[in-house]
Amino acid sequence: MYNEKVWRLIPCLAAAGNVQMAVDRWLLEQHESGKHPPTLRFYTWSPPAISLGYHQKQYPEYWANLTWHGDKLDLVRRPSGGRAVLHQGDLTYAVITSGIVGSRIQVYAKICEFLIQGWRSLGVELNYGQAGRGYIHNPNCFGTATGADLILPDGSKLIGSAQLRRGKAILQHGSIILQPDADLFREVFGKDAFTPVQLPQNIHRETVIEALIIAACDSFNMQVEIQPLSETEWKEILAKAQY
Repeated sequence: MYNEKVWRLIPCLAAAGNVQMAVDRWLLEQHESGKHPPTLRFYTWSPPAISLGYHQKQYPEYWANLTWHGDKLDLVRRPSGGRAVLHQGDLTYAVITSGIVGSRIQVYAKICEFLIQGWRSLGVELNYGQAGRGYIHNPNCFGTATGADLILPDGSKLIGSAQLRRGKAILQHGSIILQPDADLFREVFGKDAFTPVQLPQNIHRETVIEALIIAACDSFNMQVEIQPLSETEWKEILAKAQY
């Protein structure tokens, strides 16, 4: 058994999208089965990728042939719902935990507390989006902001999150826009799709991760134990990666 007050913190990892999604799925499966503690991790997508929501059926055919700086963009399906997200110049967080009760939006709000608190410590105020059901017709996750998303005071969306439940276990992961390539964003979602995100000059990926870890410890009333994925764990994860 594990101590529920001590979460595993997996160091920031850069990997291909199908590998990152396999890690998230594996962590959720392990936690649901009682073999693994709650986990917090941050990661980036290398090469850049477009992730599709689990149930997302429609997307432009040309997405399968996009390139950026000579590398082909991966097209990856997430285990969670929602719409397409471009992962380039962003930071992704993942929380795998259990025991949070309430509706889906209430669970979102509970988990998002650490994001709001962490960004506030960096001088950035975030609020929840207000989009209604019409958002489902927009293939771009960052084109609208629902109650599960966090927006800046000027209305631009900073964090888009998605969720998957397995019994009492929950995976919530989300993309935090930091330094997106505006041209690539327009190429993927259209010329009017990109809204610049205005963040303070001193905010870098490492700064954000540090602030969010501190906020998570406070918000979830826990401590973190840094533990990279072991060789044995990698073998299990890669065996389930969807290529």
